[in-house]
Amino acid sequence: MAGINVKAARRWYWQRITAMAMALFVVIHIIVMVYAIRGGLSGAEVLARTRGNVLWAGFYGAFVVFVSVHASIGVRNVLVEWARLRDGAAALLSNLLSLALLVMGLRAVWAVTLGGAA
Repeated sequence: MAGINVKAARRWYWQRITAMAMALFVVIHIIVMVYAIRGGLSGAEVLARTRGNVLWAGFYGAFVVFVSVHASIGVRNVLVEWARLRDGAAALLSNLLSLALLVMGLRAVWAVTLGGAA
């Protein structure tokens, strides 16, 4: 299997898998939002319903994980291919982005579902 970069193949795989998962999650999110708004719920009422809801925390927590993995891989590819950064530098920067997205996203999920104001 000469010429096949196993790490690059894994990144390609994970980016496609996370894209498919995010597409499903976005559709579910839009359906729920349209349903909630159509019923006349305000933002405050929606937040009141999400408080303490472990199911929504899990749903949006998983979405945050998918986004952080997906974005990290995409940004890494851009940094290598367009910005011409070395592989190690691109990996470091994209991993820092992934960590930042993960921390901010999970903090927001916590605030909206389980923890109150973050």
